Amino acid sequence: MKWLLVSVALVFSAVFLFLPLANVFVQALAKGWTVFFRALVAPDSLSAIRLTLIVAVITVPLNLVFGVAAAWAIGKFQFRGKSLLITLIDLPFSISPVVSGLMLVLLFGLQGWCGPWLQAHDIRIIFALPGMVLATVFVTFPFVARELIPAMQASGTEQEQAALTLGASGWQTFWYVTLPSMKWALLYGVILCNARAMGEFGAVSVVSGNVAGRWDTLPLRVERLYQDYNGAAAFAVASLLAVLALVTLGVKTLLEWRSQRDEARAQTGVIREVEPSLMSSPAEL
Repeated sequence: MKWLLVSVALVFSAVFLFLPLANVFVQALAKGWTVFFRALVAPDSLSAIRLTLIVAVITVPLNLVFGVAAAWAIGKFQFRGKSLLITLIDLPFSISPVVSGLMLVLLFGLQGWCGPWLQAHDIRIIFALPGMVLATVFVTFPFVARELIPAMQASGTEQEQAALTLGASGWQTFWYVTLPSMKWALLYGVILCNARAMGEFGAVSVVSGNVAGRWDTLPLRVERLYQDYNGAAAFAVASLLAVLALVTLGVKTLLEWRSQRDEARAQTGVIREVEPSLMSSPAEL
């Protein structure tokens, strides 16, 4: 039974994960390295790479601040509306990204609720960078919070209470007690958030306007090239996203290994401290 389950898992991984991933690189290099690099250095591709990085650089810090604040409140305090806050954090997981993009259009579009006011003050959100950032933030903001909440709850509040008893302020307690205990979960959440921000397609496609060379991110650029029957260039640009996924997986594995190693060292240290107290001489017994 064990080998049967292992075989099923390997076959499933090969068919649905490894073969499509390998096919991306095979198709990207099907017409040679010249076509591959020409697709990557094309002006529209460089513009898509630059815009993707800009959106990620803005989105990840915003989600980092929100995720830490939400996880700190949920994991360390009891208050009314706590379950509602947890539900709101999980909301983007249950809503289609396309629907979230349409929601932003209804709010900030020209015919939306805030559209006339924004137009009167010459503020453009939809079909511009602010709308793309808002859509990406909405889709990705659960990742950091969801990684930190279990870590916050598992660590408890004893260390924070001890620090406050010794005279530490709230910020000192956070920086020197709370933050070091959740560093691996924080890094893990940031990596996942960054990967999803760079690979988001549905919500961004609704609010970007699909203007080639200006409001195209990497996923939108891949879709545009494929619709133009330029398969080699589409797969070449897609290979960048595939490399990002592989790097994310590698960093995730490294962080998990480092976290497990630190936990093992901490447990070994506790055992070494307890062992002398458990070893008593016959006279003492």
